Amino acid sequence: MKQTFRFGTFRGIPVGMHWSVLVIMLVIAEILARSVLPTADPGASSGVRWTAAVVAAVLFMGSLAAHEFAHALVARRRGVRVGSITLWALGGLAELDGEPGTARDDLQIAGVGPLTSAVAGAAFAGAWAAGHALGAPVIVTASLSWLAATNLLIAVFNLLPGAPLDGGRILRALLWGRSGDRAAATRSAQRAGMVLGQVMIGAGLLTLLLWSWFNGLWLAVVGWFIAGSARAEARFTDLREAAKDLRVADVMTRDPDHGWAWQPAAAFVQDVAVRSHQTVFPVVSVAGDPVGAVTVDRLSRVPERESGVTLGDLSVPLGADRIIDPERPADVLLQMAPVAGSLVAVVAADHHLLGIVTTDDLQRMMRRTRLSRGSPAPA
Repeated sequence: MKQTFRFGTFRGIPVGMHWSVLVIMLVIAEILARSVLPTADPGASSGVRWTAAVVAAVLFMGSLAAHEFAHALVARRRGVRVGSITLWALGGLAELDGEPGTARDDLQIAGVGPLTSAVAGAAFAGAWAAGHALGAPVIVTASLSWLAATNLLIAVFNLLPGAPLDGGRILRALLWGRSGDRAAATRSAQRAGMVLGQVMIGAGLLTLLLWSWFNGLWLAVVGWFIAGSARAEARFTDLREAAKDLRVADVMTRDPDHGWAWQPAAAFVQDVAVRSHQTVFPVVSVAGDPVGAVTVDRLSRVPERESGVTLGDLSVPLGADRIIDPERPADVLLQMAPVAGSLVAVVAADHHLLGIVTTDDLQRMMRRTRLSRGSPAPA
C-alpha cells in the first residue's frame, strides 16, 4: 500500500500512513466525542470531550502501530526482510519481503501481533483501574476503558482463522508444521479467509437490515476486504508457485514489436501499431537500450497529420529496475505492478531488446502451471 505521509524510519524500516488514517481517526473521534464520552460524563464540556476523543484516537492508532512494529521486529529477527510499515483505515500493514523459513518462525511472526494488542489492552485496563482508584476525571477513565476494550477486541478479531488476518497466518503455520507442505497450508488459510469474509458480509447485511445500519455496514465492509484480500493472496500464491524454477526468458514474449525514441509517432502507428496484436510497445534509444514504453491508448491520441511528435515524447520512462536480464529468476517479476498499460518489464541484454513481460504473460504462466498440475483456479 502506498504511503501518503512518510514519518521516517524505525530501525531501517520506512514508516508512514495512508490518507485513510485521517478519515478513520475523525470517525473514531466523532464517535467518542458525541456518543461514548457524553454517556460516561454528561457534565463534561464539548471542548473537553473533543480533546479527550482526539487524544484517544491518536493513542488508538499508536497501539495499531505497535501491533505492526511487533510483527516487523520479530520478522527481522527471524531473517525476513521488512519492506515498510504503513497505517491505514482498517489497521496497519507490515510488508514482508520474503517468507519465514520454518513453520515455527511463521507462528511467532503471526502470533506476536495479537499478543501485542492484548498487552496494550491490558495496559490501558491497568491505567483505567489506577485512574479510577485515584479519582481521575471520568472523561479520562472512560477514554482508557474504551482503549482497553478496543485493543482486546482487535486481539480477538485478529485471531479469527483466515488470511489475511493474523489468525490465518497462525492457521497456516500450524498446518505447515503438521504436514510439512507450506504451499498447501497457505492455500488452506486463504480459502478459510474467503469463507470468513463471505460469512462476515452476510452477517453484516443481516445486521444492517434488522438492527443497526452503521454496525452492519462496517461488518460487511470488513468482510468484503478480508474476502478480497484472501482471494488476491491466493492469486499471488499461484503466481509464486508458477514462477518457481523459471527464468524471465521462460515467461517473456520474444521479439516484440517496438519503436525508436526518435521515430515519429504517426509513422509508427501506420507502419507498426495498426498491424500489431500488442497493446504496449517498448521504445529503444539509438544505442538499442530500452528507455520507455508507449501504449496504444496514448498513440491513439496523436493527430494523424501531426509529424512533430516522436515516440520518445509519448513514452513512459522505464526505470533501471524495469530492464530485466533474461536469466534472472521469474519471481522478481511478481513484486512489480504494470508500468505502462499491461507492461511489467522489458527484457534486454547487451544493448539488445529480447522481449517484454506483460500481465498476460504472467497469467499464461499461471494457467500453464495449473494445467500441468490439474489444479482449479481460486474462486
